[in-house]
Amino acid sequence: MRRELSEQELHNLAMNIVGRELEADGYEFMAINSKLKKNPQYVCLKEKILHFIVVRNVEFPQDPRDYDEVLMQTVKEHAVKFEAKAYFAGVGLSNASDRNLPLYLDEEYIVDYQGLIEIE
Repeated sequence: MRRELSEQELHNLAMNIVGRELEADGYEFMAINSKLKKNPQYVCLKEKILHFIVVRNVEFPQDPRDYDEVLMQTVKEHAVKFEAKAYFAGVGLSNASDRNLPLYLDEEYIVDYQGLIEIE
């Protein structure tokens, strides 16, 4: 029987995609928060610089590079207090057989992730 992925499962999937890339790029994880609406999801150290990274699952057909500017300014202000950089990581996830259908457990999906976006 098909089961749709929950909002938390989609969020965890997006976090795993970003987390694997961060690990491959040499980031050291200081803190990880996978709870929905708790920001940032990752606090990482790379080259002695702290990075605050907000991860979002973005539903098709929305652009995974578009982010909530108010939220990200809040995270940026928090990051500055710690001499950290703030980033947004939007992960577009869609059903591989029909992009308009939800994602189902153990079925193929398409990932649209174009890397970290630094918040200036």
